Amino acid sequence: MAKEPPDRTISASLARVRAAWRFRGQERPEFAVEPGPGQASVWDYPRPPAIVPEPRQVQVHASDRILASSNRAVRVCETGSPPTVYVPRDDVDTARLELSATRSFCEWKGAASYLRLKDAGAHSSDVAWCYPQPFTGFEHYAGWLCFYPGRIACFLNSERVRPQPGDFYGGWITAELVGPFKGEPGTAHW
Repeated sequence: MAKEPPDRTISASLARVRAAWRFRGQERPEFAVEPGPGQASVWDYPRPPAIVPEPRQVQVHASDRILASSNRAVRVCETGSPPTVYVPRDDVDTARLELSATRSFCEWKGAASYLRLKDAGAHSSDVAWCYPQPFTGFEHYAGWLCFYPGRIACFLNSERVRPQPGDFYGGWITAELVGPFKGEPGTAHW
């Protein structure tokens, strides 16, 4: 895996990408749903993203077996998206996972690697991703895994998490969150 580019590369190339975001959580746009009592708007989340402890028990199930279970997870909260929930590698049955060929890049976290279930066959889809060598600010979470709730059963306490719309993002939607959420039709400009 490639290391983080020198600071001058980050400030030159990533500064433009980071600056292109229109919404940054400082003011909720007029199209955002107003949260009710006990709810939170994803439009109040900041950009760059905030990393906060996830107080609920995290469980991920594959084929009716627990793949991950953690009380030490964190949420990455970013403007317009439901949180992504990262689990320490020690709380995951990594023997059931293998690296896939998929790679992506996040302007805040760096280069991502993806994993799929070993027992799902060669045509299985990616069920998780991680940042092996993340950028500064996310380095404590190097190698922690986030799972796609649309591809594998994810739970916070006993609530089954709903997937973020679209095929790329892996946000965890729970009952207390209101959007609209990035990934829905017509959100590419967010």
